[in-house]
Amino acid sequence: MDTYVFLKVLWWLLLGVLLMGLAIMVGMDMGVGALMRFVGKNDAERRTALNIVGPHWDGNQVWFILGGGAIFAAFPSLYATSFSVFYIVMILLLFSMIMRPVAFEYRSKVPAERWRETWDWTFLISGALPMIIYGAAIGNILQGVGFHFGWDGQYYQTESFLSYLLNPFAILCGVLALSMALYQGAAMLMIRGTDPIYSRAKKIGSAAGLISAVLFIAGGFWVSGMEGYVLHNANPAMPANISAAQDVSREVGAWLRNYGANPILWLVPALGVLGMVAGSLAMRAGKAALAWWLGALAWIGILGTVGVSMFPFLMPSSDNPAQSITVWNGTGSEYNLVWMTIFTVIFVPTILSYTTWCFRVMRGKVKSPAAQDDHAY
Repeated sequence: MDTYVFLKVLWWLLLGVLLMGLAIMVGMDMGVGALMRFVGKNDAERRTALNIVGPHWDGNQVWFILGGGAIFAAFPSLYATSFSVFYIVMILLLFSMIMRPVAFEYRSKVPAERWRETWDWTFLISGALPMIIYGAAIGNILQGVGFHFGWDGQYYQTESFLSYLLNPFAILCGVLALSMALYQGAAMLMIRGTDPIYSRAKKIGSAAGLISAVLFIAGGFWVSGMEGYVLHNANPAMPANISAAQDVSREVGAWLRNYGANPILWLVPALGVLGMVAGSLAMRAGKAALAWWLGALAWIGILGTVGVSMFPFLMPSSDNPAQSITVWNGTGSEYNLVWMTIFTVIFVPTILSYTTWCFRVMRGKVKSPAAQDDHAY
């Protein structure tokens, strides 16, 4: 295999890994924030829930930065186009994520009930909204995005941000992402929480896991009847040029073609369903740590399904399919990808090691008296 082609495929895989890390780690924090008002019936219980993720939430945001950085450096065309297409959506996402750290820092500074109630609602919104947007964005990409390029490379958008957020399939994907975040957050609350938080999280999380499985399967049937994109006469070694000619057609059921060509790929969506159902059962049985890892497995199956279904497409254009961004035309240069790989080999294991160390050092149950410490959240 040509070195450049190998690097393109490698970075497609690495991008998937980073998006999975984002969904698992950041989604867990978002889930706890969204659940805080429901698992905590008074201020002490809510502070306890908050302090369960308090030592880790800012470190977990590294996955968000890594995902954006990887798109920026390894897929510059995808970065520029997607951030333009989803500009208003990105602003909503960033605003909610800016309010989140503010809520962490200020919620418990004033003992007034109304003050803390306001920040509790902020946690709920800033936890739920980003996950809905995350899922809706993936749903929109599966449907095709309304953009094209002029003769001079100028980008043009032909759909409003409301159509991206409010179409039925995007809503389904957004609710799926939210339900998975609630599941993962509930698992974390069970691992480090005690009753009554433990019991409430167990009830909500086990239900969220089964709802996620139903939504994922329903989405699969929806995709089977959806118009997908097919790249004909692909040239994997083509230059990184989104203006280069591509032969692309739209066909109903096209997103299932890769499974027909390689039946072993059916293991990927099966992994997602297995993780959700088995995780829900593990949560009902009180095996919180196992449920957390099965939730991570479910996220890998969900995002892996999107990746293998769409390959080699990254962001198909519904306006002009020939101008779709693919793995073959949307990456950076070979020189760029080589250096990106070197940095990744060095820093990603470092991040994984540091994250593991942090969770190990700060393991154990968080109880209500600890949350009343002035130095706690």
